[in-house]
Amino acid sequence: MNIETILTFATISILLVISPGPNSVLFLKTVPLYGRKSAMSNLFGIFCATYVHGALSFFGLSAIVLSSANLFMLIKVIGALYLLFLGLKALYSLFKKEKQLKDVLDKPIKKDKSRTYKIFFIEGFLTQMLNPKVSMFYLAAFPQLIDFKTAQASDIFTLVSIHTSCILIWFTCFIFLLGKGAKAFQSTYIKKNIQGLTGIAFIYLSYKILSIQTTSK
Repeated sequence: MNIETILTFATISILLVISPGPNSVLFLKTVPLYGRKSAMSNLFGIFCATYVHGALSFFGLSAIVLSSANLFMLIKVIGALYLLFLGLKALYSLFKKEKQLKDVLDKPIKKDKSRTYKIFFIEGFLTQMLNPKVSMFYLAAFPQLIDFKTAQASDIFTLVSIHTSCILIWFTCFIFLLGKGAKAFQSTYIKKNIQGLTGIAFIYLSYKILSIQTTSK
Protein backbone atom coordinates (compact mmCIF):
# COMPACT_ATOMS: atom_id res chain seq x y z
CA MET A 1 0.00 0.00 0.00
CA ASN A 2 1.50 3.34 -1.06
CA ILE A 3 1.65 6.58 0.89
CA GLU A 4 -0.80 8.30 -1.47
CA THR A 5 -3.48 5.76 -0.65
CA ILE A 6 -2.88 6.17 3.08
CA LEU A 7 -3.01 9.99 2.89
CA THR A 8 -6.17 9.93 0.79
CA PHE A 9 -7.94 7.57 3.17
CA ALA A 10 -6.75 9.58 6.19
CA THR A 11 -8.15 12.78 4.67
CA ILE A 12 -11.55 11.21 4.01
CA SER A 13 -11.57 9.65 7.49
CA ILE A 14 -10.89 12.98 9.19
CA LEU A 15 -13.69 14.64 7.23
CA LEU A 16 -16.11 11.87 8.15
CA VAL A 17 -15.20 11.91 11.84
CA ILE A 18 -15.52 15.68 12.33
CA SER A 19 -18.86 15.84 10.52
CA PRO A 20 -21.79 15.78 12.99
CA GLY A 21 -23.44 12.41 13.51
CA PRO A 22 -24.80 9.92 16.07
CA ASN A 23 -21.48 9.71 17.93
CA SER A 24 -21.43 13.44 18.60
CA VAL A 25 -24.99 13.28 19.88
CA LEU A 26 -24.09 10.36 22.15
CA PHE A 27 -21.27 12.32 23.78
CA LEU A 28 -23.49 15.39 24.11
CA LYS A 29 -25.76 13.23 26.25
CA THR A 30 -23.15 11.24 28.18
CA VAL A 31 -20.62 13.89 29.21
CA PRO A 32 -23.00 16.33 30.97
CA LEU A 33 -25.00 13.59 32.70
CA TYR A 34 -22.40 10.93 33.53
CA GLY A 35 -18.96 12.50 33.16
CA ARG A 36 -15.91 12.09 30.93
CA LYS A 37 -14.91 8.60 32.12
CA SER A 38 -18.28 7.23 31.07
CA ALA A 39 -17.93 8.97 27.72
CA MET A 40 -14.53 7.33 27.24
CA SER A 41 -16.26 3.97 27.71
CA ASN A 42 -18.64 5.04 24.93
CA LEU A 43 -15.61 5.87 22.82
CA PHE A 44 -14.00 2.47 23.39
CA GLY A 45 -17.22 0.81 22.25
CA ILE A 46 -17.20 2.95 19.10
CA PHE A 47 -13.54 2.03 18.56
CA CYS A 48 -14.27 -1.72 18.64
CA ALA A 49 -17.38 -1.45 16.48
CA THR A 50 -15.39 0.36 13.78
CA TYR A 51 -13.11 -2.65 13.34
CA VAL A 52 -16.16 -4.89 13.02
CA HIS A 53 -17.54 -2.58 10.31
CA GLY A 54 -14.22 -2.70 8.47
CA ALA A 55 -14.02 -6.50 8.51
CA LEU A 56 -17.62 -6.96 7.37
CA SER A 57 -17.23 -4.43 4.56
CA PHE A 58 -13.98 -5.97 3.33
CA PHE A 59 -15.26 -9.53 3.16
CA GLY A 60 -18.55 -8.42 1.63
CA LEU A 61 -16.84 -6.42 -1.11
CA SER A 62 -14.37 -9.23 -1.75
CA ALA A 63 -17.26 -11.59 -2.43
CA ILE A 64 -18.81 -9.08 -4.84
CA VAL A 65 -15.54 -8.68 -6.75
CA LEU A 66 -15.37 -12.42 -7.32
CA SER A 67 -19.02 -12.64 -8.41
CA SER A 68 -19.64 -9.63 -10.67
CA ALA A 69 -17.36 -6.91 -12.06
CA ASN A 70 -20.36 -4.83 -13.19
CA LEU A 71 -21.94 -4.96 -9.75
CA PHE A 72 -18.64 -3.91 -8.20
CA MET A 73 -18.45 -0.92 -10.58
CA LEU A 74 -21.99 0.02 -9.62
CA ILE A 75 -20.99 0.00 -5.95
CA LYS A 76 -18.04 2.28 -6.75
CA VAL A 77 -20.35 4.78 -8.48
CA ILE A 78 -22.84 4.64 -5.59
CA GLY A 79 -19.96 5.22 -3.19
CA ALA A 80 -18.87 8.32 -5.09
CA LEU A 81 -22.45 9.60 -5.08
CA TYR A 82 -22.62 8.99 -1.35
CA LEU A 83 -19.57 11.21 -0.83
CA LEU A 84 -21.35 13.83 -2.93
CA PHE A 85 -24.40 13.48 -0.70
CA LEU A 86 -22.29 14.01 2.42
CA GLY A 87 -20.79 17.14 0.90
CA LEU A 88 -24.14 18.62 -0.08
CA LYS A 89 -25.58 17.71 3.32
CA ALA A 90 -22.72 19.50 5.08
CA LEU A 91 -23.22 22.62 2.96
CA TYR A 92 -26.97 22.51 3.55
CA SER A 93 -26.40 22.40 7.29
CA LEU A 94 -24.80 25.86 7.05
CA PHE A 95 -28.28 27.29 6.69
CA LYS A 96 -29.80 25.36 9.58
CA LYS A 97 -30.04 26.63 13.11
CA GLU A 98 -28.60 24.09 15.51
CA LYS A 99 -29.08 24.78 19.22
CA GLN A 100 -28.63 21.28 20.63
CA LEU A 101 -24.98 21.68 21.63
CA LYS A 102 -25.51 25.08 23.20
CA ASP A 103 -28.53 23.83 25.14
CA VAL A 104 -26.50 20.93 26.55
CA LEU A 105 -23.56 23.12 27.52
CA ASP A 106 -25.85 25.60 29.23
CA LYS A 107 -27.20 22.90 31.54
CA PRO A 108 -25.43 22.13 34.84
CA ILE A 109 -23.61 18.82 34.94
CA LYS A 110 -25.38 16.23 37.07
CA LYS A 111 -23.32 13.07 37.20
CA ASP A 112 -25.17 9.84 37.79
CA LYS A 113 -23.06 6.83 38.81
CA SER A 114 -25.91 4.31 38.72
CA ARG A 115 -24.79 2.98 35.31
CA THR A 116 -21.70 0.83 34.85
CA TYR A 117 -18.92 1.43 32.34
CA LYS A 118 -19.93 -1.82 30.63
CA ILE A 119 -23.29 -0.28 29.77
CA PHE A 120 -21.58 2.77 28.29
CA PHE A 121 -19.29 0.54 26.23
CA ILE A 122 -22.29 -1.37 24.81
CA GLU A 123 -24.08 1.89 24.13
CA GLY A 124 -21.11 3.21 22.12
CA PHE A 125 -20.65 -0.12 20.32
CA LEU A 126 -24.29 -0.28 19.23
CA THR A 127 -24.36 3.39 18.23
CA GLN A 128 -21.47 2.82 15.84
CA MET A 129 -22.65 -0.58 14.58
CA LEU A 130 -26.11 0.78 13.77
CA ASN A 131 -24.73 3.90 12.10
CA PRO A 132 -25.21 3.41 8.32
CA LYS A 133 -22.75 6.23 7.63
CA VAL A 134 -19.84 4.00 8.66
CA SER A 135 -20.84 1.11 6.40
CA MET A 136 -21.44 3.46 3.48
CA PHE A 137 -18.09 5.12 4.13
CA TYR A 138 -16.21 1.83 3.78
CA LEU A 139 -18.28 0.78 0.78
CA ALA A 140 -17.44 4.14 -0.82
CA ALA A 141 -13.74 4.32 0.09
CA PHE A 142 -12.41 0.76 -0.09
CA PRO A 143 -13.17 0.14 -3.79
CA GLN A 144 -11.40 3.37 -4.76
CA LEU A 145 -8.21 2.58 -2.86
CA ILE A 146 -7.82 -1.20 -2.76
CA ASP A 147 -7.41 -3.89 -5.39
CA PHE A 148 -9.53 -6.61 -3.82
CA LYS A 149 -7.97 -9.28 -6.01
CA THR A 150 -4.57 -8.75 -4.39
CA ALA A 151 -5.50 -7.07 -1.09
CA GLN A 152 -4.39 -8.60 2.19
CA ALA A 153 -5.94 -8.45 5.62
CA SER A 154 -3.09 -6.20 6.76
CA ASP A 155 -4.13 -3.57 4.19
CA ILE A 156 -7.65 -3.39 5.61
CA PHE A 157 -6.30 -3.38 9.17
CA THR A 158 -4.07 -0.43 8.31
CA LEU A 159 -6.88 1.61 6.77
CA VAL A 160 -9.36 0.86 9.56
CA SER A 161 -6.67 1.69 12.13
CA ILE A 162 -6.23 5.09 10.48
CA HIS A 163 -9.97 5.67 10.79
CA THR A 164 -10.11 4.54 14.43
CA SER A 165 -7.09 6.75 15.25
CA CYS A 166 -8.96 9.74 13.86
CA ILE A 167 -11.98 8.78 15.95
CA LEU A 168 -9.92 8.44 19.13
CA ILE A 169 -8.05 11.71 18.71
CA TRP A 170 -11.03 13.81 17.67
CA PHE A 171 -13.54 12.53 20.20
CA THR A 172 -11.06 12.41 23.08
CA CYS A 173 -10.55 16.14 22.52
CA PHE A 174 -14.29 16.60 22.09
CA ILE A 175 -15.03 14.81 25.37
CA PHE A 176 -12.37 16.72 27.29
CA LEU A 177 -13.45 20.13 26.03
CA LEU A 178 -17.14 19.33 26.39
CA GLY A 179 -16.49 18.35 29.99
CA LYS A 180 -14.90 21.75 30.50
CA GLY A 181 -17.89 23.45 28.88
CA ALA A 182 -15.67 24.83 26.14
CA LYS A 183 -16.96 28.04 24.59
CA ALA A 184 -15.35 27.07 21.29
CA PHE A 185 -18.09 24.52 20.65
CA GLN A 186 -20.68 27.28 20.99
CA SER A 187 -19.07 29.34 18.23
CA THR A 188 -21.37 29.42 15.22
CA TYR A 189 -18.51 30.84 13.15
CA ILE A 190 -16.23 27.87 13.85
CA LYS A 191 -18.99 25.30 13.28
CA LYS A 192 -20.00 26.84 9.96
CA ASN A 193 -16.41 27.00 8.72
CA ILE A 194 -15.82 23.34 9.57
CA GLN A 195 -19.07 22.34 7.89
CA GLY A 196 -18.29 24.41 4.79
CA LEU A 197 -14.76 23.03 4.35
CA THR A 198 -15.98 19.50 4.97
CA GLY A 199 -18.75 19.83 2.40
CA ILE A 200 -16.44 21.23 -0.28
CA ALA A 201 -13.83 18.52 0.33
CA PHE A 202 -16.40 15.69 0.08
CA ILE A 203 -17.78 17.10 -3.17
CA TYR A 204 -14.27 17.41 -4.61
CA LEU A 205 -13.41 13.82 -3.69
CA SER A 206 -16.66 12.61 -5.24
CA TYR A 207 -15.86 14.50 -8.45
CA LYS A 208 -12.37 13.00 -8.57
CA ILE A 209 -13.71 9.47 -8.17
CA LEU A 210 -16.42 9.88 -10.82
CA SER A 211 -13.95 11.50 -13.24
CA ILE A 212 -11.51 8.61 -12.93
CA GLN A 213 -14.28 6.07 -13.49
CA THR A 214 -15.60 7.96 -16.51
CA THR A 215 -12.24 8.28 -18.24
CA SER A 216 -11.29 4.67 -17.53
CA LYS A 217 -14.25 3.24 -19.43
